[in-house]
Amino acid sequence: MVLPNFETLLQKYAHLIAKVGGNVQKNDTVVVYASVEQAALARLVTKEAYQLGAAEVIVQWNDDTIQREFLSHASDERITTVPAYKIDEANTFAKNRVTRISIVSQDPDALAGVDTTRVASFQAARGKALQAVMEATQSNKLRWTVVAAASPAWAQKVFPNTSSEKQVDQLWDEIFKTTRIYHDDPVQAWAEHDAAMRNQAERLNKEQFSALHYTAPGTNIVIGLPDNHIWEGAGSFAADGNEFMANMPTEEVFTAPDRNRVDGYITSTKPLSYAGTTLTEMKFTFKHGQVVEFSAKNGTDVLASLLDIDEGAKHLGEVALVPDPSPISQSGITFFNTLFDENASNHLALGAAYPFSVEGGTEMTKAELAAAGLNSSQTHVDFMVGSDQMSIDGIRKDGSKVPIFRNGDWA
Repeated sequence: MVLPNFETLLQKYAHLIAKVGGNVQKNDTVVVYASVEQAALARLVTKEAYQLGAAEVIVQWNDDTIQREFLSHASDERITTVPAYKIDEANTFAKNRVTRISIVSQDPDALAGVDTTRVASFQAARGKALQAVMEATQSNKLRWTVVAAASPAWAQKVFPNTSSEKQVDQLWDEIFKTTRIYHDDPVQAWAEHDAAMRNQAERLNKEQFSALHYTAPGTNIVIGLPDNHIWEGAGSFAADGNEFMANMPTEEVFTAPDRNRVDGYITSTKPLSYAGTTLTEMKFTFKHGQVVEFSAKNGTDVLASLLDIDEGAKHLGEVALVPDPSPISQSGITFFNTLFDENASNHLALGAAYPFSVEGGTEMTKAELAAAGLNSSQTHVDFMVGSDQMSIDGIRKDGSKVPIFRNGDWA
């Protein structure tokens, strides 16, 4: 089975990715990260980027099977050593402020069974070596976007009860729905969505709450917010003043928490695909901002490796609000992919905060960001905590409370 007009839909999607996601400008250097399985989409995005005036489009390919073989068989030295040319390349990308377009389509269980310590060591080494481009991305010094493409392994995980001939089409259908490709003018549809999300963020910015109090089954936690924090929704602005869409789809408004003021316990509500393994039913207890206890029904060893990446991995770097009635949540589908699942649920992130989440943050030094309460880490991993049973109160500096969420929706 092939979706009717699939080629036309894929062309519209590629245009949206280049035009709205990365907002490619004249003379940009564009870097596209894609699986070898997504050559058709990568080629279309490349074509669209050149039509928008890109000076050069560089495609960097990845392959789940090859990555698994490397992590299973390479020596420990190779696993933990990033070649100098890769570091130089990342530094060049950061210096030149390239436009980054990441097309995700990985099998959620691609690395299941691989020694988790080797996977963790590889990710830690890579995160440290490529930190320049990561920091440039997180501080919006360059434009970047993360989008998705359907693959057989991912589709089989999401739709195990659908016939194999229809699984990929069904996943593509959901991707096109959630990215508004079925609209007559997806670019205009995204402009309207961006405006609505920005209005929601501005309401929260005016309040400048001191903290948020979350309650739900398995959750009772107070998360402090820094002074002069900034909520963002949908679109972001790069250092060059041009807007881009960091995630497509997106249904969240988000900011940074105060890394030192998180106290209580919280339970995840959706699976997390991380390091090629699916983690479920994670539970965290925080004290003075740090994870002091944790567990998971599946993947505890992988979770432990994540928390051990560096000191900042034990603290929070993002707090995001997503109403349960959002389209992705109401689909009832667990995508086993953070890009989608985080937009069906309130979520938090372990690891690095985005500097733009506090006023003047993109111009601050690391020490100044830390003093402002923002977390620093080589990693940034979102996990989902929302449900239709969650309530959230905003706590003002005088201690008074304002309902923000009731039963999973805006109060």
